[in-house]
Amino acid sequence: MTEEFPESARQAFEYHDAFRRDGNAFTVETTAFEGRVSAVEGPEYRTAYTVSVRVPTLAAVTADEVGEAVAEGWFDTLQRRLEDAPQTTRADVELETFDVEQDGEDVYVTFGFEWGSADQAAAIAKAFVEYVEGTYVEGVIPGYDYESPVSDLIDTASQEGGGGGGTPL
Repeated sequence: MTEEFPESARQAFEYHDAFRRDGNAFTVETTAFEGRVSAVEGPEYRTAYTVSVRVPTLAAVTADEVGEAVAEGWFDTLQRRLEDAPQTTRADVELETFDVEQDGEDVYVTFGFEWGSADQAAAIAKAFVEYVEGTYVEGVIPGYDYESPVSDLIDTASQEGGGGGGTPL
């Protein structure tokens, strides 16, 4: 039996316009990558949240072949940068869990934290998913021919940055 998303948290996530209910979890609708939040009752009036984000490996989104050293370096850099995710929130978030794993052409990023305010937890969860997407785009290596959704993210970043094309680096 799966545990139910706690009622107060469920209401906060349903009210937040960035999330859509998906079974016993919520998905983030404002990013190109798949972000998902689940929650269970936690200790001392807190709720335990798990934020999971699936992103493609560098090799999965390029039309070009990516060498092993480049792929490993890209993954290691992504992992190190994602450790800073709690610093992007307006709260003092201490991660209970943090994991970045590669499985084939996918990278799975997981953040676990406990929080008392469900409304603020929704904002924290959204910030984590957005941080993964932004960090991913920052780590795009120039010189490769990227496919969707990365090519779309690069175009958006270039347009919003007022740049003349290329990666946002």
